[in-house]
Amino acid sequence: MKTKAAVLFDAGKPFEIMELDLDGPGPGEVLIKYTAAGLCHSDLHLIDNDLVPRFPIIGGHEGAGIIEEVGPGVTKVQPGDHVVCSFIPNCGTCRYCSTGRQNLCDMGATILDGHMPDGSFRFHGGGQDFGAMCMLGTFSERATISQHSVVKVDDWLPLETAVLVGCGVPTGWATANYAGGVRAGDTTVVYGIGGIGINAVQGAAHAGAKYVVAVDPVEFKRETALKLGATHAFATAAEAAEKVGELTWGQLADQALITVGTVDEEVVSAAFDVVGKGGTVVITGLANPEKLTVHLSGAVLTLFEKTVKGTLFGSANPQYDIVRLLRLYDAGKLKLDELVTRKYTLEQVNEGYQDLRDGKNIRGVIVHA
Repeated sequence: MKTKAAVLFDAGKPFEIMELDLDGPGPGEVLIKYTAAGLCHSDLHLIDNDLVPRFPIIGGHEGAGIIEEVGPGVTKVQPGDHVVCSFIPNCGTCRYCSTGRQNLCDMGATILDGHMPDGSFRFHGGGQDFGAMCMLGTFSERATISQHSVVKVDDWLPLETAVLVGCGVPTGWATANYAGGVRAGDTTVVYGIGGIGINAVQGAAHAGAKYVVAVDPVEFKRETALKLGATHAFATAAEAAEKVGELTWGQLADQALITVGTVDEEVVSAAFDVVGKGGTVVITGLANPEKLTVHLSGAVLTLFEKTVKGTLFGSANPQYDIVRLLRLYDAGKLKLDELVTRKYTLEQVNEGYQDLRDGKNIRGVIVHA
């Protein structure tokens, strides 16, 4: 069949809209008609050459839609099911899945190569194979993906909103609740109030943090953070650190959550300095893997028993937490509608990412026709 998709051919170039051939589902695979796709910063890392995939690749790793067809051996879903995609496939049987760490599933090792687990491709055009970001390629009208990449969700939920829990929402929420271990009464600082950071704010507030301090240079994002659970918001790390010292009588923060679009040494150092004894720094944002972005005093790390850790997907489990967060949304305990600043067509994908760069959006969503 034919499908329209937004494709990257190389770093530094915009997405190109083109028609591709799509294979139907084989064993363990499903054909999905995407309803919506989130504009997440991770796809910008491909353009900016921070992450290097196999080109050409169809963008998009946040997706929600309806299953149209299933291949042999598929047991998780059936045609007509509403699903949210997990950008990390989870097989359920590898060492990590079987010990409750689905976010580290071995199947996720090749998501930047864009091929299926067996090394083959489902998108083709002009005599070449096209990869799919995170084995999903949600910037396409349809895709053939692994059943291990989908999570069935309640069919009364709006998919244009539910799409956000495929990456940004659980990554941020769980960065606070799981990786950060925020507890009632804690003081938590969040650096970077984008699609992940705003949900780290919601997650920390949900956990009962006494103070949730948001740091972002964009006024619109600071204002949004204050509406969604932050108690204080500042444009700079220095302003935030001064206030944290005042609020805690010099004890400093319990957690510092780094959710900026591109992590650098400066923000890591600020986060390390703002936590007190026994404090935890969680690095959720990405940077070029070849760049060394953590330069800290080992003596302070030891003497103050601070912890610096990384987290993928906030250390959440997609099959459980995607459904869990949507149930919280359905119960009015988690704000999702308020996160969507603007909706775009597939043809407006480059405009959407420019808006993200310009700080105009908390979250942008592509709605497929």
